[in-house]
Amino acid sequence: MRFGLVLAVTLAALLGSTALVRAEGEACSAVTSASLAIAGVEITGSKTQDAANGLPKHCIVTGVANQRTGADGKSYAIQFEIRLPAEWNGRFLHQVNGGNDGVVVPALGDKPDGFASGGTVPLARGFAVLSSDSGHSGSDPANKSLGLTAGAAFGLDPQARRDYGYAADMTLSPVGKSIIALHYGRAPNRSYMAGCSNGGRHAMVAASRMPENYDGFLVGNPGFDLPRAAIQHAWDVQAFLKADPDLRKSITREDAQLVASRITEACDALDGVKDGLTANLAACQKAFDLKSLTCAPGQTNACLPEAKVEALKTSLAGPKNSKGEALYSDWPLDGGIGTGNWRAWKVESPVAPWNNYPIIATMGAASLNYIFSTPPVAVEGSSDKLIDALKAYDFDKDAPKIFAKDGTFTESAMDFMTPPDVDDPKLAGLQKSGGKMLIYHGQADPVFSVNDSIRWYGRLDKNLQGRAGGLARLFTIPGETHCGGGVALDKFDALTALTDWVENGKAPERIIVSANPANKEVPATWSPNRTRPLCPYPAYAAYSGQGDSEDAANFVCKAP
Repeated sequence: MRFGLVLAVTLAALLGSTALVRAEGEACSAVTSASLAIAGVEITGSKTQDAANGLPKHCIVTGVANQRTGADGKSYAIQFEIRLPAEWNGRFLHQVNGGNDGVVVPALGDKPDGFASGGTVPLARGFAVLSSDSGHSGSDPANKSLGLTAGAAFGLDPQARRDYGYAADMTLSPVGKSIIALHYGRAPNRSYMAGCSNGGRHAMVAASRMPENYDGFLVGNPGFDLPRAAIQHAWDVQAFLKADPDLRKSITREDAQLVASRITEACDALDGVKDGLTANLAACQKAFDLKSLTCAPGQTNACLPEAKVEALKTSLAGPKNSKGEALYSDWPLDGGIGTGNWRAWKVESPVAPWNNYPIIATMGAASLNYIFSTPPVAVEGSSDKLIDALKAYDFDKDAPKIFAKDGTFTESAMDFMTPPDVDDPKLAGLQKSGGKMLIYHGQADPVFSVNDSIRWYGRLDKNLQGRAGGLARLFTIPGETHCGGGVALDKFDALTALTDWVENGKAPERIIVSANPANKEVPATWSPNRTRPLCPYPAYAAYSGQGDSEDAANFVCKAP
């Protein structure tokens, strides 16, 4: 090791984990398959990226792990990239991604707008960041003929299912740390995992399966119960089709706006101020009844036909089998329901190649059948056929397939997709390792119900005898839909809150949230300077009654 690098490492040790360490010469070329020497891992490229577009100068190293031929005869590998900033803060962040994965999302550590990291992505803050495709390619030419189901076809291979669920993360965690040590001359001081949606699921699964690998987990809108949540897709389609034979017309934009406005009218002031936000979510559930939207005889304005009200009630009640047993979760009423993100997932998307059908009816149907059912069910990849598959879904006969196993698929979808203790969370390993988990979830999320996260947290707190807050904290975001968006303040720095908790022992009592310029659904009447505190569940942000109601300083975290 040369003098310059020795000096950098020594300074880092003296100054602590947040000191910036400059890699000598930013020598990307030093990271090779031979120098890394990890069996099954091949470095495929490295290059220096100059500072631009708010990102610092950094090294991008790409690679593959565990190349193989699957049981379905197709080629698989875990593709990854790791970005190594020229000025490193000593931290490693494993970025886990959303949807069906299948693509190496640029390793920035957050969305490009940095919505959960205060507007500045972790890479720009000095984190070394790893990202992967979780073991399969969503654009594999071998699957091109499958149409809209191509991205879920990896569900035909048992190992690809495992990689998607948890195994790719377990493979790559030590790889990422080894590359960091090779590049900077030392291992990271602190390691984190962060993601939203399916990425939030990845993080919750990792917190149960390999908590010792990370110091903190940043979990957004988590699909930790994803196979059961996928059953909701079929439930929604069948419910909304009873309101209109064309799913896209079942709940019109005007209908949705009416629903949202009535919820807001009834619930807005329950936090002490009228500001367009459903902050007191628990009280809102008692303050508004969807039945009040039903048109009276002869009424045609400012109301909904009974069939539409029933469709919404059925959807929000969550899927059930013929015995009335819940197959997933119910959903809360929040003023963010009916916004563009909610609509794109539930009713009608802007995607012309999908025939404008919603995401649940296209991507959701493919995943439910190919990935979450055992044995996998091959469905045709046109938008109409995917709708038909959800229309035909049997909640008595098909729903149990998420728990099924066979001689080829020895792990059920619930086995490989969810935390092992999903229904009885204790996070024993995380307690032992001393790690922390910070969860945030939009109250109007149309993909994964915030009620499911609330219920999970309640079980954890019960198991820990009321002391869950010392290990994990849940923050719900009024009006936010799926991983940002909605009639919401949705720009906040959960990353700093987590690192302060991990590194300084400062548990987050409130996280300040503000308007995100990237969110086009923020009402024009809201002050661009509006701020609020996000409060650890079950508390909510209540106006103190004094001072500027646009300022978070004048709100308190109050128990419901």
